[in-house]
Amino acid sequence: MKTTEPAICIRCVLPASFPGVTFSDDGVCNYCRDFPGLEEIESEKEEYRKQFEALVEQHRRKDGYDCLVCFSGGKDSTYTLDLFRTVYDLKVLAFTLDNGFISPVAKENIVRVVESLDVDHVFFKPRFQLLKKIYSTSASGDLYSPKSLERASGICTSCIGIVKFSSLRLAIDKNIPFIGFGWSPGQAPIRSSVMRTNPQFVRANQKAIQKPLLDRLGSSVNVYFLQDHHFEDAERFPYNVHPLAFHEYCEEKIYSRMAELSWEKPPDTDPNSTNCLLNAYANAVHEKRYGFNPYVFEVAKLVREGVLARDEGLRRFDEKSSEQELVSIQNRLDR
Repeated sequence: MKTTEPAICIRCVLPASFPGVTFSDDGVCNYCRDFPGLEEIESEKEEYRKQFEALVEQHRRKDGYDCLVCFSGGKDSTYTLDLFRTVYDLKVLAFTLDNGFISPVAKENIVRVVESLDVDHVFFKPRFQLLKKIYSTSASGDLYSPKSLERASGICTSCIGIVKFSSLRLAIDKNIPFIGFGWSPGQAPIRSSVMRTNPQFVRANQKAIQKPLLDRLGSSVNVYFLQDHHFEDAERFPYNVHPLAFHEYCEEKIYSRMAELSWEKPPDTDPNSTNCLLNAYANAVHEKRYGFNPYVFEVAKLVREGVLARDEGLRRFDEKSSEQELVSIQNRLDR
């Protein structure tokens, strides 16, 4: 007799509400059943690590910056910045977008870390009245495709879109050969960890975010996206690199290294962020509308790969922000 379908996979943390998930009779989800195994993953990591090291030697510049790092001030982007600066000895430009909701402790971390690592830093703060409209619009309706919302809330999709395309504009303008992102191994696959940016793909990806915002909010949003002239020379497009996919990812070791850089964990962010106060609200809105937390896919993959214990993964969704905290964010967005 077939057993009752579980609410959550018995091996990882994927819930039955996640799109496309299926369970075997013993309660194991299809993602766990298709998991290739740690040995194959380690082999792929070595392959991409060597690929990046070869590209570094090929593209290291005598003048200017070697790499622009999208630096949110959170744990993963801080560790990524550290890898590029100290392990690969690259000339780094750190790029931070202030979305208006950076934790005060995270802001202090940003200042301390860039000084500790001795890197140049661009702090980009878009006008908050427009950002509020972007976030409020992203939270109020189905702005993006359902597929894109399986792994990020609508609010985060908008915010990260501004980060990605604003940083790419800067990298192209300054002829920087690499852009670094602090995606965890659960957020992006190994096979996309070292990838030459394709202008046609970028144009299509940008349109998927820019057009809905343009239709709702007007041309004021265009300043955060690439213009036609940026697509004229494909050779100026950098490589996208997220090194946490092919480096060891151990949270205990990462936090230990962060302490050496005088980085402190913010006390006011939710369990899935170490920099952003808006994240908890974005997750709550997403979970209410779609029935699952947008971080479940990432955390499930981390559990599958042994980075997180399953109990720790589940804890990240058990801890909820108070209604007062969520209302405070909602009021700040004028919703």
